[in-house]
Amino acid sequence: MNKLWLIIKREYLTRVKKKSFILTTLLLPFGMGLFMVVLGYIMTYQDSDTVKVAILDEGNILNKAIKDEKDLYFSFSTKPLEEMKKEVEKEKYNGVLVIPPFKKLDSKDFTIQYHSDTPLGLASKLKLEQTIARKIRDHKIEVLGLNKEELENLRSNVTIDPEPIKEGGQDRSSITGMVMAGIGYLLGFIMYFIIIINGMQVMMGVMEEKTNRIVEVMVSSVKPFQLMLGKILGIGGVTLTQFAIWAILFPLIFFAAQLFFGIDSSEAQLEMAQAQTGMDQEEAQHLVLQVMNELSAINWWFIIPSFIIYLLLGFLMYSALFAAVGSAIGDDLGESQKLTLPISIPAIISIYLLFPVVQSPNGSLATWSSIIPLSSPFIMPARLALDPPLWEIAVSLIVLIATTVFFVWLSAKVYRVGIFLYGKRVTFKEMGKWLFYKG
Repeated sequence: MNKLWLIIKREYLTRVKKKSFILTTLLLPFGMGLFMVVLGYIMTYQDSDTVKVAILDEGNILNKAIKDEKDLYFSFSTKPLEEMKKEVEKEKYNGVLVIPPFKKLDSKDFTIQYHSDTPLGLASKLKLEQTIARKIRDHKIEVLGLNKEELENLRSNVTIDPEPIKEGGQDRSSITGMVMAGIGYLLGFIMYFIIIINGMQVMMGVMEEKTNRIVEVMVSSVKPFQLMLGKILGIGGVTLTQFAIWAILFPLIFFAAQLFFGIDSSEAQLEMAQAQTGMDQEEAQHLVLQVMNELSAINWWFIIPSFIIYLLLGFLMYSALFAAVGSAIGDDLGESQKLTLPISIPAIISIYLLFPVVQSPNGSLATWSSIIPLSSPFIMPARLALDPPLWEIAVSLIVLIATTVFFVWLSAKVYRVGIFLYGKRVTFKEMGKWLFYKG
């Protein structure tokens, strides 16, 4: 055990003292902070692109009653179109909007022409279309002699509000599924990148030591199994250290950016919600508030520890497999790609499974992929926010622990033979024979 600790300590200290580790650990949060400042500035930036539109209402549909929008001003005119075009050329207006009379009152599609050499911006075009559409609707109501208030009462906004059956169960809002799905995708992708990237680091470290013949000196005093496990745990400790530092730096940089640069994150979120959904400001504010309430109601004290457990087990299992591959090859990266492909395929398939699993978190696909050990480190963390049954989590962990122990034992048997093998291309068939070697 003392020798194993020395290997872990060596791997850990060697990597955390590297300039690349220090720079990556420190620069990434500051880079994200800079990105947040730029994004916040972009989302809250108000462009002074003022548009003046002259309206030729040939059918008197608007009844000369239309309110100016922000940076969008209207002026009614009865002059001929050609004369109005000349005024646009003189830059009195940005363009002329011609609204023809109705041909069919029951028509849903209505095309209006905008005459200008300078096209409308996307935001101005959307505002103009929505404004004219509302006025056309009011005109139809007036012509048909309908009661506007009664028509408004016919509109129904249906919201499904899930309620727990058991007393004391967790109450959910209508957008719970959307928020939980987003968290599920995020956790699944984070797990994938951590496990695969650090697993590849383990493999490259083993290949480097084998190529430099360092391992021949080290195994004179420690067993190959201790060397492999120490390398895996040492690199795992580096990963946890990096994430612990990020967990401290990211919030500090986030609040510092808000304080010193005057960025209002809620305003940026509001602008983003309006841009993506086409909602008005009040609806977007309500949506952002619901999302924030959902995030605060999530049981993070259960999700985060469970995520860490799956992270450690998944990292240990996949890193052991990568270490076995690294011991079987030298410095031939082409050969390493061939041997790592069977290890990477289950992880890649798991990422594609995230989409149907998050959409149907209690289906048979979600259940089985959460139990199968090669996919469970990616799928079950994505389901944690969606409240999977506790028995599924328990079964998933038991199977994953047993499989991890088995793969570590299996990889150690390959590692002890492959680490001393030089100058020979290795096949899976030959690696299989190493499992039965004694010693």
